[in-house]
Amino acid sequence: MNATKFPLLSQVTAPPDLRQLDEARLPEFAHELRQYLIESVATSGGHFGAGLGCVELTVALHYLYDTPHDRIVWDVGHQAYPHKILCGRADRITTIKKRSGLAPFPKRTESPYDTFGTGHSSTSISAALGMAVAARAQGENRRCVAVIGDGAMTAGMAYEALNHGGDLDSDILVVLNENQMSISPNVGALTKMLGRLMSGPTVTGLRERSKQIMQRDSRTWRFMSRWEEHIKGMVMPSTLFEELGFNYLGPIDGHDLPTLVRTIRTVRDIKGPNLLHIITSKGKGYEPAEKDPVRYHAVGPFDPSKGVDTSAGTPPGPPTYTEVFGQWLCDMAEKDPSLLAITPAMREGSGMVEFHRRFPDRYFDVGIAEQHSVTLGAGMACESAHPVVAIYSTFLQRAYDQLIHDVALQNLPVLFAIDRAGLVGPDGPTHAGSFDLSFLRCIPNMLVMAPADENECRLMLTTGFRHAGPAAVRYPRGKGPGTRIEAGLDTLPVGKADRIRSGQGVAMLAFGSMVQPCREIADRWDESLWNMRFVKPLDRDAILLAAEQHQALVTIEENAIAGGAGSAVNELLATEGVQIPVLNLGLEDHFIEHGSREECLKAAGLDAAGIDARISRFCDQRGLSRSPSAETAQAHA
Repeated sequence: MNATKFPLLSQVTAPPDLRQLDEARLPEFAHELRQYLIESVATSGGHFGAGLGCVELTVALHYLYDTPHDRIVWDVGHQAYPHKILCGRADRITTIKKRSGLAPFPKRTESPYDTFGTGHSSTSISAALGMAVAARAQGENRRCVAVIGDGAMTAGMAYEALNHGGDLDSDILVVLNENQMSISPNVGALTKMLGRLMSGPTVTGLRERSKQIMQRDSRTWRFMSRWEEHIKGMVMPSTLFEELGFNYLGPIDGHDLPTLVRTIRTVRDIKGPNLLHIITSKGKGYEPAEKDPVRYHAVGPFDPSKGVDTSAGTPPGPPTYTEVFGQWLCDMAEKDPSLLAITPAMREGSGMVEFHRRFPDRYFDVGIAEQHSVTLGAGMACESAHPVVAIYSTFLQRAYDQLIHDVALQNLPVLFAIDRAGLVGPDGPTHAGSFDLSFLRCIPNMLVMAPADENECRLMLTTGFRHAGPAAVRYPRGKGPGTRIEAGLDTLPVGKADRIRSGQGVAMLAFGSMVQPCREIADRWDESLWNMRFVKPLDRDAILLAAEQHQALVTIEENAIAGGAGSAVNELLATEGVQIPVLNLGLEDHFIEHGSREECLKAAGLDAAGIDARISRFCDQRGLSRSPSAETAQAHA
């Protein structure tokens, strides 16, 4: 770090160093921290706006609390970059999200200051409460703080924790960081209520007019200040939190560091559950991010003097699977007025911006409330609507009971468009969709599909939408192989695989994204390849034919091997009494750390080279020969 440019920040390698600073110099320190964060993320890319919005809060908490003995739990973790810089990782912050670099979110194994691993929202209050309860049970004098954004407060889990925490009377501080943003602008009644706090004409107008006509040391000023508190109580959410058993303080300006320090110092020593409400701006201190917090939520490398280049548009090449879904959604909505679309706070990530613009009355963003999103779709389906729930694979995990109990058990026609299936790359294991084939295929009534290319994704979405029961189409992050997309809204025959290539020796049964890397392997060794298409129902005839015509079968999927599509093939063969060597390739029983998607696939052995090598080892171990195709032999000759 450049000590000339960052004279205070360069002296702080951990929070104990920060606590040696004179309190009057904290605003100067916060300014340096913000500038260093801007330069670092501009160099490497990463989550941006959220961290800029909580610089002062991060400084105040680490200055006033004896971390890591005292626990700070960050919700989601988008805003934890300043925390990482302060807690001994400033020199590595540009490695964030890269292979073998810093994790994109707090991670317990990375630092003792990362008290709780996170990536999904709304867990902080529960975790901090658990830490407070354990500390009290063990006789530890330890303070616990949960930092949660107003976007994360749309999830029911946050209120479950508040309800329990107020009843336990544990010593815990919840900091509600309100900036009216998560990734997209927040939605819902709570957000509207919170949004009135600093902009409402009653409170703001009273305060400003009072300042103009009264002296601060007058009796009239003191009287009006008290009267202002009564008026605030009529329009602010203090009653909600206080009825839950929390002592409510605020709202205060989360960027006014001296006031923030004074307030937290006061509340730190108040026993029992406390909630401090602060108002911040996402992207604070970097004007382009303040003006466009959606674009600057997460960024690639950019020039801080120019900002993110918005003129480039969509890069050339095939569309992403997310874009394929977004186009299909609009096309199907034009044809079928019964289509209703639901997202749990992922409008941009799920490709629904255009749909929202064109069909606003048929678009429902429920906030960070995955459970509600699924049961909302179930209710719609009960009334002859055709709901489409667009959701990331990793977030669908949070609504598993609703998927079973509210949708599948009643055999309701809800289509799940499952994005980010398989390995997602830089966001790491918290966001990887590693398990959906396993947890979906064991549910009765489910139709489960995995497309091999862009056109097949569109066909499967239509197939699932027309299906009479629950259906899921799971597709990976990023672009497909570049297959031309047909403009129609045709369907596929349910449960039928596509034989791509006939060969000898080994038959590869590939699911979804694994079809493409298997094509070159099949060509190289003159082996057979099936695009299985359907995980449930499986194509029984295709599997039995492959077993009859070949010496061995290999299943390949970008999903956990345990209970996945390969397991389904094994079960079918066992039921039919077919004995044949089978190799199941997929995600093994450990988490794949962050990196580029290509690096993660390689680490999992699911790139073309890794798949080929593992098939060769399998064949060698069983005395099976692999002969190169005539084309391959001729090319080598």
